[in-house]
Amino acid sequence: MQKNDNREVAKADIVFLAVKPFYYEEVIDGIKDVVDEKQLIISVAAGKSVEWVENAFGGKKKIVRIMPNTPALVGEAVTAICPNANITDGEKQEIVELIASFGQIVSEKIMDAVIAVSGSSPAYVFMFIEAMADAAVAEGMPRVQAYQFAAQSVLGSAKMVLETGKHPGELKDM
Repeated sequence: MQKNDNREVAKADIVFLAVKPFYYEEVIDGIKDVVDEKQLIISVAAGKSVEWVENAFGGKKKIVRIMPNTPALVGEAVTAICPNANITDGEKQEIVELIASFGQIVSEKIMDAVIAVSGSSPAYVFMFIEAMADAAVAEGMPRVQAYQFAAQSVLGSAKMVLETGKHPGELKDM
């Protein structure tokens, strides 16, 4: 077996396709003859629909498209899940439990909205935190402390929205 042999990895019960979308065709071509109808294929690629992945594999495969955002790294992702018709209710529950281990799950019916809002939002929040920290540094706060202060302020504000059930407009005047 060669190092990084996708064919060996593709023999797993659950196969995660988590490469850049422009590599999908090449990767799927290299593994589709070792993947069978019993395995779960979880696709993590923007712009590659369930139908596209089904067609790339050919035949009847169990495919689930997921779209987590980067806060999955700290267990706070928002992930949309979209299974194809070949996934059983039991398999869907197994996938939901697996994906819930790194954040919240939303309905596949709003996949495009999830991608638009949660996919890009971490980058905007990071820019906002950077700007807040820059302002604090300009006022004399050490940069490390400024990042902690700004990030904690964003975290606390987000928790207020989540835990009070109020929208941000209602909270800004508190």
